[in-house]
Amino acid sequence: MTRPVTVGLDGSPASLAAADWGAREALRRELPLCLVHAWEWQPYTNAPLAGTEGPRQWSERVPREAAADLRNRYPDLDITTDHRTGPPPEVLCDAAREAELLAMGSARIGTLAGFLLGSVGLSTAAHSERPVVFVRAGTTADDEHRPATDGRPPAAMAYRPVVLGLDLSRPCAEVIRFAFDTAALRAAPLRVVHGWHPPAYIAYGAGVRPTLRADMAAEQTETMRTALRPWRERYPGIDVIEQSASGPPARHLVAAGAEAGLVVIGRRTGRSWVGPPRIGHVAHAVLHHCPAPVAV
Repeated sequence: MTRPVTVGLDGSPASLAAADWGAREALRRELPLCLVHAWEWQPYTNAPLAGTEGPRQWSERVPREAAADLRNRYPDLDITTDHRTGPPPEVLCDAAREAELLAMGSARIGTLAGFLLGSVGLSTAAHSERPVVFVRAGTTADDEHRPATDGRPPAAMAYRPVVLGLDLSRPCAEVIRFAFDTAALRAAPLRVVHGWHPPAYIAYGAGVRPTLRADMAAEQTETMRTALRPWRERYPGIDVIEQSASGPPARHLVAAGAEAGLVVIGRRTGRSWVGPPRIGHVAHAVLHHCPAPVAV
């Protein structure tokens, strides 16, 4: 069975940006595109509050109009729509189960970005069995490419690098494979970022040999190289850039995301729907502050 690239659509500018990103990704992967809209998504959308058109009619119109717009811009892409009824996180997780990946919109960066990402996005990221990509409102195709300095159009430039957040305490093969596959599809370099924390006693320096921090840094770098060696051999055509640095991993990933086309991270969570959604503090921080699209 061919898995589509699926987009969760709610009519907001962010979700329309995600639909456009999903269309481009579907073309890169030579897959169909499916636009999914959940009927109970009304409280989170731009649904009309008054007028002759009711919320149900508006809900059915959103994916239909988005698909028509995308067909005009991507005539070679196979696009379908799916209008479902149910709680949005559950609907989207069900749709993602049948997809290669799920794309969703997220709020613009700002003081309220953490709140505007909201329970739908966080819950979907926490429970989806497939990768979930969050796309900021205003993201365009030009943002995927390196800026031109000689007047050429952005599409003629190389793709920006893919960034992978690597947790050496328990590296996940699915996360690593997704990042390498995505870089290969774009013929883009892959920057692998590993942030680590030195023991607290190093900060005080009492009884610590002067070279200890440098020795620890060298050890982390070597561990990173060892973990990536089989992946380098499996993907020999990818330019892999290794970055091992002390400090909060989220800080390094957000900084790398400023120049990235996509940031790929893992999550730490259970599968229970009981209680607030949890994806881990690193994933949470990156989702709220990274300017590039983020795949969880």
